[in-house]
Amino acid sequence: MRGKKQKDVKVLSKRQELIRRRRAQMLIHSCLYYELNTNIVSDDTWQKWADELEQLQGKEKDLAIGFYDSEFRDWTGATGNHLPHRDPWIKSKALQILKIHEKQCLLSTIPQQTFLHNFV
Repeated sequence: MRGKKQKDVKVLSKRQELIRRRRAQMLIHSCLYYELNTNIVSDDTWQKWADELEQLQGKEKDLAIGFYDSEFRDWTGATGNHLPHRDPWIKSKALQILKIHEKQCLLSTIPQQTFLHNFV
């Protein structure tokens, strides 16, 4: 936002940025799984991210980075079932990522010659 004042913009450390990224992944992929009945990452990958988030947050129960802090206050990585899957931001991001994933899957099933032939 050039030329405009940025209010309440919190500068995050690299650790906090990674926590934010892992939280977003937990939120979005839990929404895909619990609300949209699909998944685009394996259970092992999800669990790896969940365990890393638990480790990053450590013992800091009141870790505040300004991104779904209360939802991750007692995060153990055991499940994403309790997360706010119906939150408008989360659901819109989940749908956006699902659309990209489906498009990539569709493109990967089209034989390369057929795909290129249509554009030549």
